[in-house]
Amino acid sequence: MTAATTTVRAACPQDCPDTCAMLVNVDENGRAVNVAGDPDHPYTNGGLCVKVNNYLDRVYDPGRVLFPLRRTGPKGSGRFERITWEAAVAEIAEKFTAIAAEHGPEAIMPVSYLGTQGILNGLNVGDPFFAKLGATVAERTYCDSGSCTAYAMTIGDTAGVDPESLVHSKFILVWACNIMSTNLHLWPYIAKARKNGAKVVVVDPIRSRTAAAADQHIAIRPGTDGALALSMAHVIIAEGLTDQDYIDRYTVGFPEFAERVERYTPEWAETETGVPAETIRTLAREYATAQPSVIRIGVAVERHAGGGQTVRALSCLPGLVGAWRKPGGGILQLPLWAFPVNWGAFMHPEMLTPGTRVINQYTLGAALAGDLPEGPPLKALMVYNSNPVVTTPDQDRLIEGLKREDLFTVVSEQFMTDTADYADIVLPATTQLEQSDIMFSWGHLYITYNHQAIEALGEAVPNTELFRRLAAAMGFDDPVFQRTDEEMIAEAFDWSHPNMEGITVESLKEKGWQRLTVPGPDEYAPHAEGNFPTPSGKAEFVSAAAAGGNFVVPLFRQGSNDHQPGQPVDPLPHYIAPRESAATNPELAARYPLNLLTPKSHAFLNSSFGNHDFHRQVASEHSLVIHPDDAASRGIEEGAPVRVFNDRGTFTVVATVQDTVPRGVVVSPMGGWRKNSKASATLATVNPTVFGDLGNAPTFSDTLVDVEIA
Repeated sequence: MTAATTTVRAACPQDCPDTCAMLVNVDENGRAVNVAGDPDHPYTNGGLCVKVNNYLDRVYDPGRVLFPLRRTGPKGSGRFERITWEAAVAEIAEKFTAIAAEHGPEAIMPVSYLGTQGILNGLNVGDPFFAKLGATVAERTYCDSGSCTAYAMTIGDTAGVDPESLVHSKFILVWACNIMSTNLHLWPYIAKARKNGAKVVVVDPIRSRTAAAADQHIAIRPGTDGALALSMAHVIIAEGLTDQDYIDRYTVGFPEFAERVERYTPEWAETETGVPAETIRTLAREYATAQPSVIRIGVAVERHAGGGQTVRALSCLPGLVGAWRKPGGGILQLPLWAFPVNWGAFMHPEMLTPGTRVINQYTLGAALAGDLPEGPPLKALMVYNSNPVVTTPDQDRLIEGLKREDLFTVVSEQFMTDTADYADIVLPATTQLEQSDIMFSWGHLYITYNHQAIEALGEAVPNTELFRRLAAAMGFDDPVFQRTDEEMIAEAFDWSHPNMEGITVESLKEKGWQRLTVPGPDEYAPHAEGNFPTPSGKAEFVSAAAAGGNFVVPLFRQGSNDHQPGQPVDPLPHYIAPRESAATNPELAARYPLNLLTPKSHAFLNSSFGNHDFHRQVASEHSLVIHPDDAASRGIEEGAPVRVFNDRGTFTVVATVQDTVPRGVVVSPMGGWRKNSKASATLATVNPTVFGDLGNAPTFSDTLVDVEIA
């Protein structure tokens, strides 16, 4: 780089556990000329993934939305005209005010998720605005809500394992996580442990990139993970492989748990999972005896009817064998629990009117069709950080709802997504290089500061500025709506928390990133002597929190900081079979005999990057992997267009015939855009809209379909 080039410290904004530290080089004209990983960052080590390596192509894409737009053609036509920001916010304020006056404010609903992950511009940026407005509360449980609920019920809101400490692990069990595609920077730590003698085992229905690189791949039947975990517990207890001292000192409910798992024998589990009983016994023995052992669970583990109880069972295993005693032992879910984020300063739950209607975004299609729990029909949507046409099930009804002329839809976006095509007003959003933010991580223990590297292109604004403008137009003059980004950054954390010792806004600005003030990876073993953040202070085989029922972890509910109580649940882990399988629904399975899995793409981040040619090529978008035997019985050959269908819908893709999937399972990665698809439909047409057992988690993997030549 030339002397005139300035290097700016930044942070990847994507909804990914790695939260990479980035360096942005900006020339003398204020144009970013290079984005690279920060080689000094101890965890991400200078590498960026295929999704972000060419981030400048996204920033300077000629298809960027750079000015406010108003629809001029039919909804879905993509015909818009440029308008001013003043006209846009005035129209939004006028429409919201009129709808609230005629139908009540609950006729307005926000729709958002993690299109950006920053504390300022991410999940909770719009919560105070919609709480003040009195709009319907949007519950956002697409990802990890069931897992977080189950995990917290068992061992509390603890970071558990430092990912960097995996170098000390002797046995690494990767469960429902394709690390090489979705958690890339963890793999070098696993590789180092492996070089030191650790065994790596992957439990996954499909032979993913990660499974192919492991020492052993256990191809489990989809949705039966809980059976395998409980059967492992059975073997560990029955064969005396427990750490009884750890159990006696630092756990509660072992006698009840031991009695519960007596029924879950390896022979029973073989019939459920398809994993041979002897393989289960060997897995349990190796996991128990090679200490410290660690389990890395992925998001996919919750995405079936019994996902929550699966995580409950998996979270119990480290306590059984005393894996928590040493660095590199335990269970790795989301290290985000270690970050003292001041969520209240961004959610402002005190502004929420008690009793405000709640609609889960997973059921948005039904809600737009009028299938509502209570209250007025939806008359307005405000979509930001999200592309629900691609990411939400019930796609056909969702689109019909978005076509309604009596529905006023606002979309804040960087590009004209499938959802933006149906908007009445489209607002231009900045990319990460054009905004300031501060990042926690759900995959490591570093805070990262994102400096704005370049001036915003066109008239794009960050989400923070968007809601300042909307609040002013609505006449909301509370101090929360007048905070600058600098003031919000100052409120981002509880800076007095012990984990923040020596970390300040100024030090983060200067250094770009800092590790939480916790023991280093060679010493990090926070539960060597218990100290779990549970009601008992111990790992709970019998969960005290179970009496609270199917509550939702606060982070996932807009505007609320309270767990939502439901019916009490069984305090002991247990097995819940998939809803859609030959065993539980033979009539359905006779019509739709194939289990569809829709994992994260290697080159997309949910639907982000789904409009870029390079990423689409790498991702092999709109494809379906099918086993050779299943393909042959249907007359399907490699590259043939095929129709995937069930009672809920249908979509068309290209067949990839491989034995990386077992018989009876087909795989189509999610994230491809509808407008780029064959037959104008994506896999969101066939996914169910029923929740899992805990946390209102989605059940994307609990989906039966059939496939035929298109």
